[in-house]
Amino acid sequence: MFQTVFSRYINNFKGFSREIWILTLMTFINRAGTMVLPFLSKYLKEDLHFSYSQVGWIMVFFGTGSMLGSWLGGKLSDKIGFYKIMIFSLFTSGIAFFVLQYITSFVGLCISMFVIMTIADMFRPAMFVSLGAYAKPENRTRALTLVRLAINLGFAAGPAMGGLIIMNIGYKGLFWVDGATCILAILIFWLMVKEKKKSPYLDKEHPGEVLTHSVFKDKPFWVFLTACTISGILFFQLFTTIPLYHKEQFNLTEFQTGLLLMMNGLIIFFMEMPLVSYIERKKMNKVKIVTFGLIAMSISLFLMLINTWSGILIVMMLFMTFGEMFVFPFSNSFAMSRAPKGHEGRYMAIFTMSYSLAHILSAKIGMEIISDFGYQANWLFMGIIGVISVFLGIWVYRLVQIESNNLSKLKK
Repeated sequence: MFQTVFSRYINNFKGFSREIWILTLMTFINRAGTMVLPFLSKYLKEDLHFSYSQVGWIMVFFGTGSMLGSWLGGKLSDKIGFYKIMIFSLFTSGIAFFVLQYITSFVGLCISMFVIMTIADMFRPAMFVSLGAYAKPENRTRALTLVRLAINLGFAAGPAMGGLIIMNIGYKGLFWVDGATCILAILIFWLMVKEKKKSPYLDKEHPGEVLTHSVFKDKPFWVFLTACTISGILFFQLFTTIPLYHKEQFNLTEFQTGLLLMMNGLIIFFMEMPLVSYIERKKMNKVKIVTFGLIAMSISLFLMLINTWSGILIVMMLFMTFGEMFVFPFSNSFAMSRAPKGHEGRYMAIFTMSYSLAHILSAKIGMEIISDFGYQANWLFMGIIGVISVFLGIWVYRLVQIESNNLSKLKK
């Protein structure tokens, strides 16, 4: 029985190219070293003693840099190729993290966060385009899922180790680890993966079926992006307001916060790939799956209204984790499926920018609501916008159905 389950689990990982596996390894190393982000709001509040409003503003600059980086990364991936962008982004941001620990003023941190995130987030759309170049078309969603698994496994290890580093060395240790793992990850990629000059997925001479004339006229894509932005606002609460709430409401240590995030990463590691493979085999509608995920995320924030029992933090994390497993792999895949060939970078740039915008809004709105009205008001607000995103998901499903019906009529 156990052997059958294990072999089925292993079968989900077959059929990937060597490059995809190296990309996955590199992503794992990079994410395991990403220790600054989960503790950034705590570092700014508790170590540098900034106010909630100041922490919110630094996060705004963080997110604005992320948006600019995503846009630049996508545009330059279409122009000069994803490979060069990936190498420049990770190597330079690694060095920048070493420098960041020495900047402690409010204005200095606003500027440096903006610059670092502009460079660091050029990587994301370039990496999505690289998956298109190195993965077989039938494996593309699974390849996205494999890389997400590496992100989550890295993220399972990172915060727990980060919590221990803070307790033993202090916050400065996080910057050294973060910078070193960025550089190590991209060196592995550069040494082991050669630039792919030609890919059928990136062939601009044979653009294939173009779904829309312009990304700006693609209505289902933009409604979908709004729902994705809200999902990001809910999800990023895990790294902005929730770590502070753990300490202030339940007096949890950094290590305990890290363990809760670790649980999220481990569940995703063991369950996401089989779940995605099952959904792919059953050919379930991607937008429907994303909508189910948005429902789970909304419930997770409403659960935070229960503030007398610390066990609710585990239940909340379970709902958020399942929401994440439904939303993120299939929203990536849906966004990629809307892109005409030769415009993947542009579509994936706008898609990743929606999450950068979510990071800005998540931090700023969350911190301001907590500062003025308290944590309970924040959880209520987040749950309500989650419900709005569910209705947006239903709307996208209907728009896509109308679009496919019209295409069928035209073909007849």
